[in-house]
Amino acid sequence: MNASNTQFLARAYRAVLAAGFAFALAGCASSIHFRSQDGAGTDDPPPPTEMITEKLIAAERQQHREQANVELEKLLVPNPPPYAIGSGDVLSIVVWDHPELAGNAMNTGSLAPDPSGANTAPPGFVVDHLGRIQFPLIGMVSVDGKTEEQARALLTTRLAKYLANPNVTLRVQSYRSKRVYIDGEVKSPGLQAINDIPMTLVEAINRSGGLLPSADQSRIVLERGQQRYLLSLRDLVQKGINPGLVMLAPGDVVRVHSRDESKVFVSGEVLTPKALTMHDGRLTLNEALGESGGISPLSGDARQVYVVRKTPERTRVFQLDARVAGSLAMAESFELLPKDIVYVAASPLANWNRNLSLLIPGALTSAVTATNRP
Repeated sequence: MNASNTQFLARAYRAVLAAGFAFALAGCASSIHFRSQDGAGTDDPPPPTEMITEKLIAAERQQHREQANVELEKLLVPNPPPYAIGSGDVLSIVVWDHPELAGNAMNTGSLAPDPSGANTAPPGFVVDHLGRIQFPLIGMVSVDGKTEEQARALLTTRLAKYLANPNVTLRVQSYRSKRVYIDGEVKSPGLQAINDIPMTLVEAINRSGGLLPSADQSRIVLERGQQRYLLSLRDLVQKGINPGLVMLAPGDVVRVHSRDESKVFVSGEVLTPKALTMHDGRLTLNEALGESGGISPLSGDARQVYVVRKTPERTRVFQLDARVAGSLAMAESFELLPKDIVYVAASPLANWNRNLSLLIPGALTSAVTATNRP
């Protein structure tokens, strides 16, 4: 070995020692840290890391179950009430043996015939914006909020002052007062009128042509005023709850999300980092690692498998030590949520090798080559 090779090896050796010392300092804290800076430039404390254990999995399941039950209690209606008449509805009213009182000539919903049929109300009595109809002999009658039977009884009582034993038939000719809106992954999104058939979640989806193959049955969002409910058809069936009991109210907006919106991101030291689509809202940590090829045997640290989850309140960080006995069973029981990030940290040896490569690229290779020369 000549003098130049000896000097090169000495420099490489000193660099390796320096890199190893730096790595030893950094290796004392091998876990990842999550920090954010405020306007003043000071670091906020990182979120605490929660170890994935049987106790944590049971607590997560219980919390999810309680939250789902609270939401369902407000939506389930086993015995829906009959349809209530509202403003804009068109009523068909017949007083038997008195054709002069027929509603065909009393249609207040259209002023002139429309050849196209657009904006033309069917013959009958239109309920005005105050919930009233104008009927011959008795004048204005308030029918807002009444069922067909209640409105019929009211008209019969009023007409009894002018007719002997009036026989009245009343039904809703056109339902125009109450609607819901269906959007998302259905065949025919749009407005759906509420009629005498109870507008349940299943009924609304069927009227919209059914779910598309890309629909995520576990992420059906129901917006009612300022409230927002997340429903899962899969969970309802598993709990033995008939989705047909979820009753919609006038003005509700139902959105069926796409499966492409429910993804989990796997990165770090896995063989194939990728974004995974959930299977109707279900994907476990074990499945996510398996579909990504598993932890890299060359660079992955099985002690540091993290799940980062953003919640409305805070960011949560879960950690799994895959070397512990029973860890695979816990990984199979740990349910991921949409937008979760699964991250596998690098092993200390992989970090050392990468740090060294950054400091002196190709130094070890050159040193080994030099020592092998005659």
